[in-house]
Amino acid sequence: MKSNFKCHDIRELMPDLAAGLGSAGSEVRAHLQGCAACSAELESFRRTMALLDEWKAPEPSPYFDVRMQAKLRGEMAASKRPAGWFHWLRKPVFAVSLTVAVVAGVTLVETGHAPQGGPVAVEPGTAVGDLQALDKNHDLYSDFDVLDDLQVQSNVVANP
Repeated sequence: MKSNFKCHDIRELMPDLAAGLGSAGSEVRAHLQGCAACSAELESFRRTMALLDEWKAPEPSPYFDVRMQAKLRGEMAASKRPAGWFHWLRKPVFAVSLTVAVVAGVTLVETGHAPQGGPVAVEPGTAVGDLQALDKNHDLYSDFDVLDDLQVQSNVVANP
């Protein structure tokens, strides 16, 4: 009798067959009778299952729970310690407040509402003082025709 099952299909069923969980149909039995490799593999599975049924798990040490609890407390204490200089950056409240402060600072600088430093006291007659005076009185000097006349007269005197 020729079986439609292939060795690959039977190998997927072997753990259940060896444990007695699945019932072998007539086609599976026919394949196992005709295939020496699959029947040897099934027998190996059955011997392994029998050995596992005889095996007894060793009893844990009576101090296992005490040692495990001590290790857990040690790990919890180690995780609460700060992990480096920037550990405060990991706190969400600080990160959000720092982000708001940076955004507010950039906004103030971009819109020109940032507080400016007070005026620097500069001595009149110095180069910086003269430039500041010219900058402050730019509108006045640009509409002052007398300066244009002075420039023309100075050119005439310089080049007679």
